[in-house]
Amino acid sequence: MNDRLNELFEGVAVHATADREHQAALELLALVMVADHHLDPAEIEMIREISEDWRGGAFSFEQYLGPAMAKARAAVNDHTIDAFLDDVDHRITSRVLRLALFSAARQVAGVDDDVSPEEGTLLADIAVRFG
Repeated sequence: MNDRLNELFEGVAVHATADREHQAALELLALVMVADHHLDPAEIEMIREISEDWRGGAFSFEQYLGPAMAKARAAVNDHTIDAFLDDVDHRITSRVLRLALFSAARQVAGVDDDVSPEEGTLLADIAVRFG
């Protein structure tokens, strides 16, 4: 019976962890986007493309983007970016995803060909934590 249960639930924890980690990654990319207080549709599209590359259709981008944006805006407005980054850092354990985050954040920041000083500082913090 234990073997049958193991087979049935094999991968369930991994899938749940992947959703949690991808949500944290999406929040980080949203933070990069709102750091300069200017939302560019090209940045949102870049985040969508990155999300689809990472998870395909297994992750509902629209479902998670709104809450991720709200959380990122609150961190910027409340000057709690370090705590926000600590939270994201704590939730992402996948080494592959951690390594991809700086590159993805840099893509989002540079999509409009203008990296603001706020985005530059944030990218430096992300590079130290995830790069």
